[in-house]
Amino acid sequence: MQFSKRVTNMQASPIRKLIPYADEAKSKGIKVYPLNIGQPDIKTPKEYYEAIANFDEDVLSYANSHGRTELLETFEKYFAKHNINFTKDDIIVTNGGSEALLFAAIAVCDYGDDILVPEPFYTNYNSFFQIAGINVVSITTYAETGFSLPDKSEIVKVITPRTKAILLSNPGNPTGKVYTKEEIELVKDIAIENDLFIISDEVYKEFTYDGLVFTSFAHLKDIEDRLIIIDSISKRYSACGARIGCIATKNNSLFANLMKLAQSRLSVATIEQIGAASLVNVSDEYMKEINKEYSARRDVVFNALQEMDGVICKKPLGAFYVIAKLPVENAEDFVIWLLKEFNVDNETVLLTPAENFYGTKGLGRDEIRISYCLNIDSLKKAMNILKEGLIKYNKR
Repeated sequence: MQFSKRVTNMQASPIRKLIPYADEAKSKGIKVYPLNIGQPDIKTPKEYYEAIANFDEDVLSYANSHGRTELLETFEKYFAKHNINFTKDDIIVTNGGSEALLFAAIAVCDYGDDILVPEPFYTNYNSFFQIAGINVVSITTYAETGFSLPDKSEIVKVITPRTKAILLSNPGNPTGKVYTKEEIELVKDIAIENDLFIISDEVYKEFTYDGLVFTSFAHLKDIEDRLIIIDSISKRYSACGARIGCIATKNNSLFANLMKLAQSRLSVATIEQIGAASLVNVSDEYMKEINKEYSARRDVVFNALQEMDGVICKKPLGAFYVIAKLPVENAEDFVIWLLKEFNVDNETVLLTPAENFYGTKGLGRDEIRISYCLNIDSLKKAMNILKEGLIKYNKR
C-alpha cells in the first residue's frame, strides 16, 4: 500500500527532530537545556484558569464556527489597544495561529500557486502549505544583514502569474527580525503593484525590545482589501496549549469564504475559548514584565554569542529567537554531537539546526536557531556549554 505524496513529501519538524537524542542523553543522567522550542516558561495568567473553573453550563455544546461572542469581543479590544481597527465581525477564532495560516493559504491560493516568504522562515509554513498543494517561494535574507529584506528588484523577480500572496512573520520566527516601517511600506507597494494578498503573522507583536515601535500592516492605508492578519494568545499569555488564535480581514468576500472553512471544522473548543476570553482582564503590567524579562534573556544569549570566536549574528530586536551562524560545516552534526558526546558538569544543550528554516537548498547549513524561553540562570549555563562545545568540536 502507498501513502499520498502530500504526506510523504512533508518534512518532519526540524524543531522536534533531534528530541530522541536529547531523550537518550537524559536516560544517561545528563541534564539537557532545551533551546529548541518556543515554549515559554512564564506562568499562564490565573484569569485563564479561573474562568474555566467558573464555567457552569449543563451541556458542553459546540461553539459558533465564527467563535464565541465574548472571545471575539476581547480580540476586538485587544486589536484596538494596538491601534488596529478590527471589529468582531472581521475576526474568526481559530485553532491556534496554525489553523489561521492554513485557512489564509487555502482561501487565496489554488493548487500549484505560490506564496512568497522571506527565508529563513517558520518551518511549519512549509508543512501547512504542502498540505494545501501550495508552494513556498523564498525571498533570501542573510544573518550578516540582520535578515533585512533585499531590494525591491530582488523580490519582484521571483513573482510569477502563480504568485498569490506574500507572507511575513513580524516580529520574526526564527530570526527575531522586526521589520522597519520602510520594509513594511516596501511590501505594501509590491503587493499593490502585483495584486497580491499580504498575510501578516503577528503573534509576537508584544515582543519588541530596545524601545522599538512595532508597525503592523494594519496601520497602513490602501491595503484593507488584501490584508490578512494572523494572531494567537499562545506566546503573549504563555498559553500555547490552549490552541486559540484568530484570523482577521476587512475584505468581506474573503471573510465569507474563510467562514466556509471555519464551518467545515465545526468549531474551536468551547472551554478554551471561555478561558481565552478572560485574558482581556490581565493587567498591562503582566505584559510589561514579560517584555522586560525576555529582553534580559535576549541580552544574555546575544552577549554570549558575541564572545564566541567565529559566530556571526546581529542583535535580534523581537520575538524570542536568534539565528546564529557557527564556525562549523554542518550545524546538525554539531548539535547531535553536543547531545551524544559532550557535556559540562553532566549538562548539555538541545539546539535547532537552521537549514530546514530555509527554502533554498544549501543555506543555513552552518546555522542554528536558539529559543531563549528559559530562565536567565539556565540560559547562562546553556550558552557556556555551547561556547565550550564549539571550542572542543573544532579541535577534534
